[in-house]
Amino acid sequence: MFIPCDRGGGSAAPDFKGFTLLMPAVSVGNVGQLAIDLVISTLDMTKVGYFYTDCLVPMVGNNPYATAEENSTELSINAEVYSLPSKKLVVLQIRSPFIKNKYRPFCETLLSWVKSSKCARVVLLSSSHAYQRDDEQLLGTPLRYLLTPDLEKAVGGRMQELNWKEMEKVAAYPGINDTDKVLHIPGGGITKLLFTESCSNGIQMAVLLKFCSEGDNIPDAFVLVNYLNEWLQLIKSEVSTSNSSTDLSSQWKIPSSWRLLFGNGLPPALF
Repeated sequence: MFIPCDRGGGSAAPDFKGFTLLMPAVSVGNVGQLAIDLVISTLDMTKVGYFYTDCLVPMVGNNPYATAEENSTELSINAEVYSLPSKKLVVLQIRSPFIKNKYRPFCETLLSWVKSSKCARVVLLSSSHAYQRDDEQLLGTPLRYLLTPDLEKAVGGRMQELNWKEMEKVAAYPGINDTDKVLHIPGGGITKLLFTESCSNGIQMAVLLKFCSEGDNIPDAFVLVNYLNEWLQLIKSEVSTSNSSTDLSSQWKIPSSWRLLFGNGLPPALF
């Protein structure tokens, strides 16, 4: 599934042993993907390969993180892998939706690669429909997290220190039987399947998600990436104030591709 970039000279495939794999779910508002864009762009991560899979809609385009004319013509595809060895971080960016009925094969292949590459843990950035929250989820922050049992042992205490809110389970049959609770992530794409498969496969995974609606989801992406940064400390806050989250948002580097996030401007010929 993972194909390393051909850098010439017969270089060996990158070693991800002990790395944290950061990836998005293709979910409502594409919030996870936008947050991943900010991480790759800000940390100036190096592309080390791509995923060869028939589970995603094929796609090709120009380099979304172009910084000069020289690298603007590099091609990018639907699933690419970036690395930053100094932070033991590897990122999988997914840029196209899943093909119907291909969720499970993708999850199985992905988790098989996580095991074979000896990644220490997986962090999945996701989102869920704000309008489908239950009463309990309407209270407080719109951010939630989930930890597999294996990761709970390692970092559960840290989440308590951060005062984070775990994703609530909801009634399986509301109004009929409120005692049977299930995990429900509407609009979350592969989130629930990937999380439950990680639980049963003994993989350390954290899900970080935000309740949101479709629209201009750039603000949601900043909120989610700041939430991630509270835990992983990918970038340091330059200003220590009570309003550090606002200060931090200005330190994330917006990629050049976001200029056309909503398409080109209106053609003057219309007027």
